[in-house]
Amino acid sequence: MRVLITGGAGFIGSHVADELTSQGHECVVLDALLPEAHGTVPLLEHELVVGDVTDAGALRPLLSTVDAVCHQAAMVGHGVDPFDAPSYARHNDLGTAVLLAEMHRAGVSRLVLASSMVVYGEGRYRCLSHGIVRAERTAADVERGVYEPRCFCGDFVVSELVPEDAPLEPRSTYAATKLAQEHLAAAWARQTGGSVWALRYHNVYGPRMPRDTPYAGVASIFRSALQNGVAPRVMEDGRQRRDFVHVTDVARANVLALSSPRPGFEAVNVCSGTPHTIGDLAFALADACGGPAPEIVGGARPGDVRHVVASPAKALEVLGFEARVGFAEGVREFASASQREPVTSS
Repeated sequence: MRVLITGGAGFIGSHVADELTSQGHECVVLDALLPEAHGTVPLLEHELVVGDVTDAGALRPLLSTVDAVCHQAAMVGHGVDPFDAPSYARHNDLGTAVLLAEMHRAGVSRLVLASSMVVYGEGRYRCLSHGIVRAERTAADVERGVYEPRCFCGDFVVSELVPEDAPLEPRSTYAATKLAQEHLAAAWARQTGGSVWALRYHNVYGPRMPRDTPYAGVASIFRSALQNGVAPRVMEDGRQRRDFVHVTDVARANVLALSSPRPGFEAVNVCSGTPHTIGDLAFALADACGGPAPEIVGGARPGDVRHVVASPAKALEVLGFEARVGFAEGVREFASASQREPVTSS
């Protein structure tokens, strides 16, 4: 199988390329090398074409030679402020629309889409009185240091694992564009009879994460601080729960999806199935790095959510995917793993 990987020089995309190659497949990498993700041009062992996924002219000759597309290209992170919105929409949604149109033109019918847990917004919550509910936390509660969401009745709720059929309610610009990508891909699959796997990544970490950028994931932000001798700053009370999944597991999930085409659109959580708190991550990394202890600083970032922890059941059932890298092992490795150079100014 020959696969086009958009964003294939990036953190996750480069690991997908390595996994494909290790299993005897061919890949060609298309990457715009955006400064938000790349401080220097990465060294790759794969065919690299520098180009933008919004450029139909760049896509056409590549799509004529491949059997499937693994779409990793995206602008990631919560964003710095609302002025980021046009960039998110261009890179994530316009880019996906152009890619889908050109795939149809070329007769390529298999797509694996990098989606995200952020499409769920706040995770899944149960009220002891009202069952599964749409939970909220108010600005007044957060200001007082009360971070847990409440039911409409005012009672606090209990976090549960999020299944793929949970309501989708993005809370940030990035999240809105990731959900739009899913909708575009689902419409394309219905119109063309194509195959789409939307892999909803949870908190991915591991080697090659970019350093020192506001668009990076929390693991990279903590690691960058420790590398600079600075205590990681943990928002809220550090007890917000996430599912941290190692990038090599994510790469393996992509290859399983590429090798398992089925008609239509299917969304799958890609997660470890074992939640940990943000505080757990900060303290484990600080210990592994021999750095200063984390500081719990309170507050909350706009658009951030309290708990998003996923059910791994569907991925195991439909893809045979199960994470292999445990949290303790993965964090110890990440503490000394290579990171990408600091980003340049654009």
